Amino acid sequence: MNESSGYAVFLFPQALEALGGAIKPYLQDGPVGPFVPCREVDTGGAFVELTLEGHAPDGGAIVLELMVPVGMVRMIVSARSEAAFGFRDRTPRAESEQTAAGAAAPGST
Repeated sequence: MNESSGYAVFLFPQALEALGGAIKPYLQDGPVGPFVPCREVDTGGAFVELTLEGHAPDGGAIVLELMVPVGMVRMIVSARSEAAFGFRDRTPRAESEQTAAGAAAPGST
């Protein structure tokens, strides 16, 4: 099993609105909306503690801890180091093309 390289924490739209400009520096855009990239996540209390890696104005590395109420978190996704983070196309067309490609593979009958 590969080690986790971090987490993508998705917040509810109402949480993003309530946090406003304070959360914007920590967000990245993803295929399904903005998320907070984290090195560690602790969900053991009333607040979800997010540990982030960042850069100081002088370029040095810093570690930040961001805490948000549990009710603001929509989903937490573990991002693995061996594959790109994202979602595959699940439309019927894409699945039928994959099935057809598998059926046309050499050695299949």
